Amino acid sequence: MSSAADYADQFAADGTVLRHPDRPTPRYSLPRAIRNFQLLMKDKEDTSLVFKIYESLPSKNFIPRVQALALSDHGEMLRRTEPSLPEILDDHAALRQTPKGSLGHAYCDFMEAEGLSAAGLVAEADKLGRPKYNDLVQWFAERSRDTHDLFHVLTGYGRDALGEQCVLLFTHGQSPTHGHLLIGYAGALNIKLQVKGSKAPVMGAVNQAKRTGKGAPRLIEQPIRELLKQPVDSVRSALNIPEPSVYRECHRVWRSEGIDPYNMLAGESENGEPLAV
Repeated sequence: MSSAADYADQFAADGTVLRHPDRPTPRYSLPRAIRNFQLLMKDKEDTSLVFKIYESLPSKNFIPRVQALALSDHGEMLRRTEPSLPEILDDHAALRQTPKGSLGHAYCDFMEAEGLSAAGLVAEADKLGRPKYNDLVQWFAERSRDTHDLFHVLTGYGRDALGEQCVLLFTHGQSPTHGHLLIGYAGALNIKLQVKGSKAPVMGAVNQAKRTGKGAPRLIEQPIRELLKQPVDSVRSALNIPEPSVYRECHRVWRSEGIDPYNMLAGESENGEPLAV
């Protein structure tokens, strides 16, 4: 495996180093990741545990992926034209100026309905107090974070429990890591355990999401500002993102079984009967 020193002499055109020499090298530890996942299952609001899981399961291909994009002419263009995605994504007034039916409109609709903002995601990450480094790894990691809600909009996966697991597995297809696999599949299994006896094809939904992510061009590499201006259906077609048919079938089955897909882990069905757990 390459060491930090192997990247110390690699710079972007503006002088930004690929990997800052002070950036710690994460160590792979599956037991530590599992311990943190168990803690996350007990306190799903503790987002710091998610970061600890990812830190415990670093991908050996992460730095090469950063290197391939950030040091390319295309990556240089993205850094120059889109230095801050949150500023672009949170400017709803500008996004609403794009044509009706655009990705920009769909994104605004989603974020406003959910009460979300790109800046809010940044703030949640900043609460963890992790050091930041002036390197291309930081740029790549932040761009990955800032495109998360665009994944929801483009894939059609909601913010329900299954939708979040599907987005994680879609993300794994885009940028493979054991962290995505652990949280995504363990989360899907937890859903199945919470709704025992349901005929909803939960594992089929997350597997479809993973295949879709793998078959789609990486969103992090796309010119987001330009995509936002285009019809959302055209963007999905260009990125080879089909309808999330199995996920929607899960929602259909659950509703036929009296289960609210957006409140399934609360312990009651829509008609007030306790779920079998």
